[in-house]
This record gives sequence, structure tokens and C-alpha cells, in this order.
Amino acid sequence: MKEFMKRNGSFGRLGGALVALIVLTLVLAPDAWAQSKYKTLHKFAGGTDGRLPKGGLVLDSTGNLYGTTTSGGTHTWGTVFKLAPNSDGSWTESVLHNFADRPDGEVPIAGLIFDQAGNLYGTTCEGGAGGQGAVFELSPNLDGSWTESVLYSFCSLSNCVDGEVPIAGLIFDQAGNLYGTTWQGGAGGQGAVFELSPNLDGSWTESVLHSFMGSDGADPAASLIFDLAGNLYGTTYLGGVSGKRYVGQTLGVVFRLTPQQNGTWKESVLHRFVGTDGANPHGGLAFDQAGNLYGTTSNAGSCKVDNSGCGTVFQLTPNADGSWKEKVLHHFRVTANGAFPWAGLIFDQTGNLYGTTYGGGNPTHCPRDFFGCGVVFKLAPDSKGGWSESVVHRFVDDPGAEPFGGLIFDTAGNLYGTTRVGFSTFGSVFEITP
Repeated sequence: MKEFMKRNGSFGRLGGALVALIVLTLVLAPDAWAQSKYKTLHKFAGGTDGRLPKGGLVLDSTGNLYGTTTSGGTHTWGTVFKLAPNSDGSWTESVLHNFADRPDGEVPIAGLIFDQAGNLYGTTCEGGAGGQGAVFELSPNLDGSWTESVLYSFCSLSNCVDGEVPIAGLIFDQAGNLYGTTWQGGAGGQGAVFELSPNLDGSWTESVLHSFMGSDGADPAASLIFDLAGNLYGTTYLGGVSGKRYVGQTLGVVFRLTPQQNGTWKESVLHRFVGTDGANPHGGLAFDQAGNLYGTTSNAGSCKVDNSGCGTVFQLTPNADGSWKEKVLHHFRVTANGAFPWAGLIFDQTGNLYGTTYGGGNPTHCPRDFFGCGVVFKLAPDSKGGWSESVVHRFVDDPGAEPFGGLIFDTAGNLYGTTRVGFSTFGSVFEITP
């Protein structure tokens, strides 16, 4: 985890070579303040209520929101929280669990998922019995409290071949198995894809489906998705062209894992990023109804400097021969329209894409390290096959800044997300009515 923080503590900070570009391009676009209603649902105080949320949110059937904070809480190692709406329009926060290191987890970076019984599942990138992260379950009790169970602690095997440091969330298959990724560990030490299968006695068995070796990807940071045929898809933050880390060409990949009849999984690299089309995808992927994949890269694109730039939104389209064709739908530049998308994308019912960037926006009102406090953006397809970006909201630091997590919709079409920090807060939860 220390290696991850060392490499990503500045979160893709631009060098001085971009200053001249910023001065020339920081002009508000015609769509500068799109008409949308922004509301802060909760401001984290930084104490027992948690601090610094980086993951997205999940809704239950009654409209309550659930998420994680990376630190804070009773033991300072992070929390799982719930936000419940009140009749007067306010929201009430309650902490469902305080992480306490070992054998419990600590530092939950990703968001949560529900099973059909109403239990919550997630990951911590540290803690657990092995100290290198855990998968946990939270089960509701009749008195309103929640009970946590650690389903698996990583680095339980020699050399952490079972994976270590899970920073992404989980997904279920139809049989109730859990799937996820680890940033490090595996047979190659560069991350792994794992499966957790429930046993009759209540325990869970972990299996490594794939260990990354560098040339096929390295350091997966995002959650996975399934297609209808049962194949898994994801991204890696590094790896691709070279098997070595920290080399300019190792800018990340999009991969697929296909289950084989003998129970193994075969990996295929669908796309290797080269810089001009983006670099370092940190978020997950999304399918459209035609089977195309969509995602973001957190760096590079048309404003890259030493392979560290502003990021892209990309599309991957399958070809008849089994290959995939990449197309960049949008290049982020350090302007009012956002920069550095860290999370993945979501579709609305009409086919528009929504996402967040943790930088760019409005540096006049938010002079942070990333030339703004971030934005919520929308990409709309046009009749000519292009996509047009508009800004739904620009963060101005008070109360929220730097939305690292993704977004979710409720049934009424409202957007929900988190900000990691803020001038007067330790992060916030927000709602946007587009």
C-alpha cells in the first residue's frame, strides 16, 4: 500500500510545463454553468463520522445511501456509513462500522454492493489478518446495528500469490460468487483477478483467476463487469507494452477474462494505451446495448506531458475478427471543462454518459493543485457519430472538492456522488438534479 500511495499521492499532478497552456486555455466555455440543482447531503467533520471518501455510493430499495470513508471513525481507519433521507429534505448520517486494522480491515477505498438479502460487501486495501487488505460483509441486525464479518484476508499465502492491496470494489455473478481485483500480489506481483466462492459452513474460498505479469497489464485498480456470456472485463492502471514497471510505455490496458471448460480463465488484452489515446485507466468499464465498451483514462491524451496529461473518455468496439477498435470520444484539457477522470462512467436512459473529474473546473474559485476542484460532466452522442461534452457541475471547494468516486442515478434521474475533501470539510456527499 505504501508503494501505491508513493506513486499516486499526487494523483497525476501536472508539471510546470503545462502552466503556459493553462493560462491560455482557462476560459469558460459557452456551456459554462449548465442548469442543474446541486445539494450537499452531508459534510464529513473528520472525526467519528469519517473523513476523505474516495469511493462511490450505492442505494437501497428505500432510498438510503451507503458508502465508505478512507479514514476517520472511532479507530481512524475508515468507516462504512449510511445516509437516510428525512421528511424535511435533510439527510441523517449513521456509521455502520468502524474499521480497526487487524484482523479487521482498514482503509476502504472503493464503494459497496448489496446482495439480494440486503447484506453489504466491500474491500479494504489494508488490514485483515495478513495486513494487506480484506473482503468484508456487513449484515443488518433487527435492532438496527450491523455486524461485520471478514470473508477473506489477502496475503494469506507465501509471497502474496493470492493477491494483496485490493483498492477496487466487488461484483456478484448469478451463483453468488464474488469477483474483484488486487492492485499488487499474484504470481507476478503486479496484481490479480480473484473469485470468492461461499461454502456451506459460511466460509469463503478464494481462487486467483489471473495474475498480471506486466506485458498483459499491471496494477488493476477498477472493479470488473460481466457480459451476457459470462466473460469478465476490466482495466489495469499500468502494464501493456513492456513487462517492466515505471516505463513510459506501460500505460495500462483493457482486458477480458474468458472462462474455459477446465475451470481456468484465459486473458486477452483488448487494447493497450499508448499515450495519445490516454494513459492509466483507473476506473471501470460500462457496456452499451450494442456491446461497445466505454471507459476513462486518468492521464495523457491531447495534453500529455511526459506521459502524464489530462485524461480521455474512450470507446472500444468489437470487430468481426475478434479484435477491438478504440476511439477517443473526448480529450480532457486543463480548462473549465475538467481534467483527470479517476472513476468510470454511467449511462442515463437516453444514452448519455456521465462521469467525474477530480481536477479542472474553475481555478479562479478553487486554486487547488489540479487547477480546479473537479467537475461532473455529461457526454451526449450526436447524429454524426461524435460526442459533445457539457459540464453539469463545477466544484468550488466549499463544501466539496475532488470527486474521485463515480456517480449513481436514482429512479427519478438524480445523480449522487462524493467529494474527497473541501475547504470546510473532510469530504461530502452530494445530489445533483440535472
